[in-house]
Amino acid sequence: MESQESKALLIVDEQPLSLRQCLRYLQSGGKLQGFIGDILRQYVLERELATREELEVSPAVVEQAVVDFRLQQQLTDAKAFQEWLTRNGINYEQFHTQISNSFKLEKLKALITEARLQEHFIERKLFFDRVVLSRIVVADKDLADELYTQIKEGGSFEQLAQEYSIADEKVANGMMGPVSRGTLPDILRAAIDSSNPGELVGPIESEKHWAIFRVEQFLPATLEDAQLRQAMQNELFERWITEKIQTMTVKLQVNE
Repeated sequence: MESQESKALLIVDEQPLSLRQCLRYLQSGGKLQGFIGDILRQYVLERELATREELEVSPAVVEQAVVDFRLQQQLTDAKAFQEWLTRNGINYEQFHTQISNSFKLEKLKALITEARLQEHFIERKLFFDRVVLSRIVVADKDLADELYTQIKEGGSFEQLAQEYSIADEKVANGMMGPVSRGTLPDILRAAIDSSNPGELVGPIESEKHWAIFRVEQFLPATLEDAQLRQAMQNELFERWITEKIQTMTVKLQVNE
């Protein structure tokens, strides 16, 4: 007959905790659903990586990645590398598999998302496009109108921002930096879209204050941006995993 300790999932201060107890603690803490979700996500990934023949990676590529990793982490010494593996609770075969799977995962992401990338980009382009703005925010419209006139007549936007603006960016001469077009109020976005860099927009009422904006630069999004492309791939890939999980029949069964 199995001892209580042999059936324990965890042993805390010599006290064995069974799988059932651990799951109950997760449930009480509101973490059980996320825990199961993480398991299902990993199940989907490992199943796909193991069964898709088109994801095969050249052994030479994997071996070179292992060498590069050991060089970067200063683990070229065999003993030091073995100690690192032990600290991380894995052996060399498991480490090698992790490296191989990282290449397979990138191939899988590209395979799954490539057909949907362009459509997704068009759908989200409003939020991916950015514009660099400066602004002066004041409490009433009359002052905003006066400042707008002064700037139009040659007054310094930067100096007036420092002197009158009540927004935090007054210390940076009113410079807000890049802002997503999709997060701008409709009236402001429409005005900015019809302006050129260097032009003023406003005064526009915003949260019970009045603001004058200066368009500094447009930063249109493009799929040539590697960072944006990667972010979109990750977003689409996670959506695909979620869709796969939603089609599964899952039963929680615990026997003791």
